[in-house]
Amino acid sequence: MSGLLLGVDTGGTFTDFVLFDGAALRIHKVLSTPHAPEEAILQGISDMGLDEAVAAGRLSVVHGSTVATNAALEGKGVRTVLVSNRGLGDLLTLGRQARADLYDLQPPPAPVPVPRELCLETGGRLGPDGSVVEDLDAADLAALREAVARLAPEAVAINLLFSWLDDRFERAIEAALPGDLFVSRASRILPELGEYERGITTWLNAWVGPLVARYLARLAAGLGESCLAVMQSSGGTMAAAQAGDEAVHMLLSGPAGGLAGARFVGAAAGRERLLTFDMGGTSTDVALIDGELQLTSEGRIGPWPVAVPMVDMHTIGAGGGSLASVDAGGLLQVGPESAGARPGPACYGLGGRQATVTDANLVLGRLRADAFLGGRMRLDEAAAREAVAVVARDLGLGVEAAAEGIVAVANEHMAHALRVMSVQRGVDPRELTLVSFGGAGGLHVCALASALGMSRAMVPTQAGVLSALGMLAAPRARHLSRTFLGTLAHLPEADIAALMDELAAEGRAALVAEGLAAAQLREQRSVDLRYRGQSSVLNVPWHDAAQAAADFHLAHAARYGHRLDAPVELVNVRVVCRGPEGALPLTPPGEARAARPVERVRLHGIDAPVPVHAREHLAAGQRIPGPALITETVSTTWLAPGWTATVDASGSLMLAREAD
Repeated sequence: MSGLLLGVDTGGTFTDFVLFDGAALRIHKVLSTPHAPEEAILQGISDMGLDEAVAAGRLSVVHGSTVATNAALEGKGVRTVLVSNRGLGDLLTLGRQARADLYDLQPPPAPVPVPRELCLETGGRLGPDGSVVEDLDAADLAALREAVARLAPEAVAINLLFSWLDDRFERAIEAALPGDLFVSRASRILPELGEYERGITTWLNAWVGPLVARYLARLAAGLGESCLAVMQSSGGTMAAAQAGDEAVHMLLSGPAGGLAGARFVGAAAGRERLLTFDMGGTSTDVALIDGELQLTSEGRIGPWPVAVPMVDMHTIGAGGGSLASVDAGGLLQVGPESAGARPGPACYGLGGRQATVTDANLVLGRLRADAFLGGRMRLDEAAAREAVAVVARDLGLGVEAAAEGIVAVANEHMAHALRVMSVQRGVDPRELTLVSFGGAGGLHVCALASALGMSRAMVPTQAGVLSALGMLAAPRARHLSRTFLGTLAHLPEADIAALMDELAAEGRAALVAEGLAAAQLREQRSVDLRYRGQSSVLNVPWHDAAQAAADFHLAHAARYGHRLDAPVELVNVRVVCRGPEGALPLTPPGEARAARPVERVRLHGIDAPVPVHAREHLAAGQRIPGPALITETVSTTWLAPGWTATVDASGSLMLAREAD
């Protein structure tokens, strides 16, 4: 065995594997081990018979990790000291003074990112023109060293005013600190305007960085000489050795892999405008793809803004493992709490007792007890019915009716999320193709498409492990940015080009250091623009100032419905350096032939027996009318009445809804 590539996505319930051996793809799933995610990864590698390849250093792993995400969401980062200029120690606590609920006059206290006793203030203050307002002297550095020694943190975040103009003071502080500390410097992590967003991003990187670095070190040790790369939130990959220092770029690591996979399979099917939903065991991620992945620098993780580029998506707590209950008012609630990997849904037989969406689908017959994970894990239908029966009694309904209600509520949560990413942004979902993936997505795709009035949907090949597949398809990449503030028409284009050249050289050097050939690399240059007086920006491609301004006016009119007769201001320049995308062979189906179901089953609410098709038996061009079930190793597709599935040349199921 040689040239083995393995994509690994660690989810809240399952850890997914996609192996490319140079000729074909092979997939695998194991239950996640949240207390030590590397255990599930190493177990899956062993299950797939790859121990010999690991020992020989012939396996290259690309990994999407939830370690940074979970630490941030659960508030379990390391003890971190924040260093800022004098008088600005409370900057991150004060934030932007924005209310979550505008008319709530007594909002609950917001979480404090850094306790006051861990906020240190010092000199080294610059003005907005880069001039020195307050110098950083030897006494300042000595006081910082003494305070850090007394506080004994694991990490230090340094965020000085206007450090994006001149980083010498931040560098001096970093050099003065003990070498065994994890140090995150704002001028390196995010050299951009916006002291609060820059500070939060830098602190997040320091807060979760040691956890990510230790986790990746444990995983790398288990992989021996094999190569390890990780997925970034922006949709590209980077070497694990550098990822620990830039943990903030991994906050949407797994979901970014899913979008890279969706773009890859969509392009193979000739569909480039996609509305995606990734429904796993714990959550559902929704995004819009218009040719390229849509990125944002205004993302959030929990209550915190994250200003580094990441895929633009909306996440809700609705997944196969979402718990169902009846509240004090007698209303059915589904999620956001999840059964997770352990105990998981009741039907897993691992001790779960509370009903989940997965249990409801099993009760309705849409999930086959003997076809889960290709038959390797038999589901306990009796346990599922018992769990759903508790909800049914509280609602005064039959078990099947309660199961239908659980699925309907979960669908409405997901339909709302899909509207957030389409209708609320002025995009008509009827012009898009709904792409479903994740282990649970195929069970809900028809209902969600119908709810949005969409007539086209797609269930990709390898949909249940598409995030892991996307990690193999994603290119190595670096996203670099720098604030360059001024009125666009008055800035010398040569200066803008020189700064972009500097960023491009930095990105290219990083990728060449990871083993890519310079001739393989490509660049994408863009700028963040705004009207003078505005605070938010829009990103447009960069060719020259006149074209960028024209593109900005059009983008502003498209987003907000109007344009202004005001000067256009440049805020940030951005350069993306990428290597080649992975060349993966999507397993083509055989020649078209008559559909032959493997069995016919009774489903609740359907009068006649419903055919069950094994997806691996389907051939190109084959057409299947609903209602039908299409099972495969890692997922099941429920083809509702009124829908038809056609197998395309790449193996994806192209779904079409009959006209009303």
